[in-house]
Amino acid sequence: MQRRQVATIAGKEFWDRIRSLWVLAIALVFTVFALVIAYFGGAQQGMVGFRSMEFTIASLVSLVIYLIPLIALVLGFDAIVGERERGSLDLLLSMPITRFELLLGKYLGLAAALAFSTVAGFGLVAVVLASHLDLNGLAHFGLFMASSVLLGLAFLSLAVSVSVFASDRTRASGLAIALWFFFVLMFDLILLGVLVVGSGGTGGDWFAWLLLLNPADVFRVLNIASLDEVGALYGLATVFPRQLAHPGLLCAVLLAWSVLPLSIAAWRFRR
Repeated sequence: MQRRQVATIAGKEFWDRIRSLWVLAIALVFTVFALVIAYFGGAQQGMVGFRSMEFTIASLVSLVIYLIPLIALVLGFDAIVGERERGSLDLLLSMPITRFELLLGKYLGLAAALAFSTVAGFGLVAVVLASHLDLNGLAHFGLFMASSVLLGLAFLSLAVSVSVFASDRTRASGLAIALWFFFVLMFDLILLGVLVVGSGGTGGDWFAWLLLLNPADVFRVLNIASLDEVGALYGLATVFPRQLAHPGLLCAVLLAWSVLPLSIAAWRFRR
């Protein structure tokens, strides 16, 4: 593999997103939503103003689980199939570059744009809230930002995989939306339905392991289980085994979700 070829493709993808102001728009969305949640998240309880980093992160987790997977899927669903429909894929492959280098370069460029917008958006929030935070709060917010980036990379990997397997952009967009519905909206409902139907006796022992099959749930557990106060409110402290809720292990699972779909896409794209 030629690293220069990969870096060239990745750089083009990244700067295309910068020039289209896509990165700035996403970063602005993250900043505005996060600040509104931080200062007005307790308005329903009659409280306005910053409460604590734990409650802010707990509220932001729900926002991120909806937004970042959707943004990542929209960003990557036409990475390959779009080039194929525009007729530029054959031109790219006629150059001295392999199919794997092209795929990896596109993924890394899009991943860099998504990671940059996430860190810039939430990093600005950390600067604004810095006067309210101690070192422990900053560490929790740093873990939240890092895990948000990993969540985006996982769904971007799924999107690029869809782009390789789909025959046209219409099917690719449909598959991307279906993936969002399944992982963000349906997966937990199915698990809870199985538990309710089985009166807790079916799948109860495997519930924590099954949550690892959904990167959105892994992200939720990673952030909520590490916060003692809100973790107890969410009930995760009793449902999820403490040894399985280790931040290093959960980050590794999210990283695996980034590598596995991209590896399958690379295998399919080479054929």
